[in-house]
Amino acid sequence: MTATQERGAEAAKEIGRDRRRKEDQRLITGRTRWTDNIVLPGMLHLAMVRSPFAHATITSIDKSEAESAPNVVAVLTGADLGESQGTLINAWAITPDQVAPAHPPMPSDRISFAGEIVAVVVARSAAEARDAAELVDVEYDELPAAVDLKAAARDEVLAHPDLGTNKSAFWKFDSAEAGTGGDVDEAIAKARESGVVIEREYRQQRLIPAFMEPRSVVVDPTGEQVTMWSATQIPHILRFALAATTGVPESKIRVIAPDVGGGFGGKLQTTPEEWLVFAISRRLGKPVKYTETRSESLMVGHHGRDQWQKLTLAAEKDGSVTGLKVELLADLGSHVSLIGGGVPVLGAFMFNAIYKFPSYQFNCQTVLTNKTWTDAYRGAGRPEATFAIERLMTELAAELDMDPLELREKNWIRHEEFPFTTVAGLEYDTGNYEAATARAKEMFGYDELRAEQQRRREAGDPVQLGIGVSTFTEMCGLAPSRVLGQLNYGAGGWEHASVRMLATGKVEVTTGASAHGQGHETAFSQIVADRLGVPFEDVEVLHGDTQVAQRGLDTYGSRSLVVGGEALVRAADKVIEKARPIAAHLLEASVDDLEFSGGRFSVRGTDQGVGIAEVSTAVFTAHDYPEGIEPQLDSDATYDPVNFNYPHGTHLCAMEVDTETGQVTMRKYVCVDDIGTIINPLIVSGQVHGGLVQGIAQALWEEAVYDDAGTLVSGSFTDYLLPTAADTISFEIDHTSSPSITNTLGTKGVGEAGTIASTPAVVNAVVDAVRHLGVEDIQMPCTPERVWKAVHARDAGGSDPTTGAAAPHFDPSTGMDGTVDRTTGGAL
Repeated sequence: MTATQERGAEAAKEIGRDRRRKEDQRLITGRTRWTDNIVLPGMLHLAMVRSPFAHATITSIDKSEAESAPNVVAVLTGADLGESQGTLINAWAITPDQVAPAHPPMPSDRISFAGEIVAVVVARSAAEARDAAELVDVEYDELPAAVDLKAAARDEVLAHPDLGTNKSAFWKFDSAEAGTGGDVDEAIAKARESGVVIEREYRQQRLIPAFMEPRSVVVDPTGEQVTMWSATQIPHILRFALAATTGVPESKIRVIAPDVGGGFGGKLQTTPEEWLVFAISRRLGKPVKYTETRSESLMVGHHGRDQWQKLTLAAEKDGSVTGLKVELLADLGSHVSLIGGGVPVLGAFMFNAIYKFPSYQFNCQTVLTNKTWTDAYRGAGRPEATFAIERLMTELAAELDMDPLELREKNWIRHEEFPFTTVAGLEYDTGNYEAATARAKEMFGYDELRAEQQRRREAGDPVQLGIGVSTFTEMCGLAPSRVLGQLNYGAGGWEHASVRMLATGKVEVTTGASAHGQGHETAFSQIVADRLGVPFEDVEVLHGDTQVAQRGLDTYGSRSLVVGGEALVRAADKVIEKARPIAAHLLEASVDDLEFSGGRFSVRGTDQGVGIAEVSTAVFTAHDYPEGIEPQLDSDATYDPVNFNYPHGTHLCAMEVDTETGQVTMRKYVCVDDIGTIINPLIVSGQVHGGLVQGIAQALWEEAVYDDAGTLVSGSFTDYLLPTAADTISFEIDHTSSPSITNTLGTKGVGEAGTIASTPAVVNAVVDAVRHLGVEDIQMPCTPERVWKAVHARDAGGSDPTTGAAAPHFDPSTGMDGTVDRTTGGAL
């Protein structure tokens, strides 16, 4: 074997190989390209004046003192900018009659959440802008604020009085109407007579994405184009939205997402700050920068989750499920944001999870309040659904005195039944829940821990052991476009990639998937190196710039690998096919006699061959070239999936609960995920570990809390609790593999899996530890106070609703919850 052949054989082993991330060199040496690092000649800086009230009218704004402050260039209000500031859009109107307030970046008359921008100070330095912002004198007439979700659903206080209601949209799926299953009300009625019915209500608390890098925007209007640098997940969508709402032609806007320090959905947004920097830079004709403070980030960057969930599950007495009914109230916050209205709808297809429900109904009422608006947060609708169904299945197992894994196995889709069309109408292509669960039980020592749990209970140990189970699946790779169209989503689900063969044999790749910490440059290099048989080091991946990667739909919903990666594969395959006739010409052979492997074309049955790098050089010179063939190998591909893809896994958690103090301690956590073909195990491990911590944090620590006036009282990391490495343990992870059959590589998404599965596993474990003491639920986060109150509720002669007692019933279509109207005495 020649040296070239050896190199090609080595390159062909890239998929499945641990590779340290290419990106890390510049990140760990401080040579990053954060937006806030960008400095342009003559650049001005912005500071935002924000409302302290959640709901108020603006009666006057006195700018005079701020305007006379040192180095202040301008102080601008919504009235000053008028229509030139554009408007923020909602890209997912889930129903034709959805109620949505207008969303100017800076209102001129009424404030609808605490932190909304009322004025902008422009100065020659960021410090001078911030100092002058404190001199702007704004007078408000405070209005009652709609803060409590259930009260808002009853229209007790209107978040936007001009709309006449807080109810934005009601969305329903019914398996009987869709033809995918039976009538759920009939199944529930039958179960009440001869089976078992489980009814529970769960609270999905409001969360803050809390990404590492605060959002930052720089706009330079001085060239032929207006160039925006933004810490965003969605440069292509941002460019389109700016053009669509400001009147600036799309060809005159360039958006660059440089190094982006995390997002978790929190940077899947078009923001008032981006629109204002864009408008003010154009108004002044100068480069302008704005970087938010951490307090601003926590207050006004969009939040996630925030739902009340009521579920009714019908089953036979042997544990066979027969029906599931879901009723949601979902808090949108003050506005219907970019895709915020659709996030709960994504969960509609996942409440049935891995189970063969014969009947299913999903009802969701989205509601406007005077709080920061909500949108996608890691998992976007699927964690909410998985939490509810996995808690509910555990409750059914407890009711029937069955082992929770035994109950799940009785109802899950077996591996030989794939592809399987679910009661929600989705087709799961592959899966093997049996294999993942068997491996997880083995790693966890499930039977041994159950035996220890029993010993502790019998001994009356004050520290009890609980075991939590979560067997999950999720829909990844937000696509295909035609399905999104049926859901009235405002964009497609395709992704674009190009592969450019350079004269030196190196490879330049562009992708529309824009990374913010996932390791795209490394994983995509491995895919292309493997496909073309070139060295990993010879592949350069370019992304995040709408002028370099001209087409794309960006990064969210675990779509980068399964959609963007497949586009890369198809582009690389086109390069090979373009190179084939040229290689045949160089080898003086028939195209039909050529084989391609390990980066080399060879003549079948001989040792004659030529590498693809040599073909690339021959194309560049075009000296000895076949007639009638264009002298270039560069290829593009746009891939629109035919289906979602469905990773799955089994997560097992052991928690110790001190019944005397309420303190909870994680003892062991094991997860076995099936994500199909793994490109880079090292990156996958990082994604899983990070996802686990975020899901566990929802279960135990994180919660965005507002007071009755609509003020965020958890607006700093003193009050909004994020875990550190010291708060977690070493997780044990493994993988089984049932490759997807809907993409060439057989890959499935992994970026959100840990977050989706871990939250119910932890809460199930905490509740399991104290279930024998009469506890059925503990509202997240499971703080020591809430755990202690739940354990001792019976001692106090009652129950505290914050500790896990079932919350009052509500009807999402009307907001009714059975409480008494204080003004009339009637039921609301």
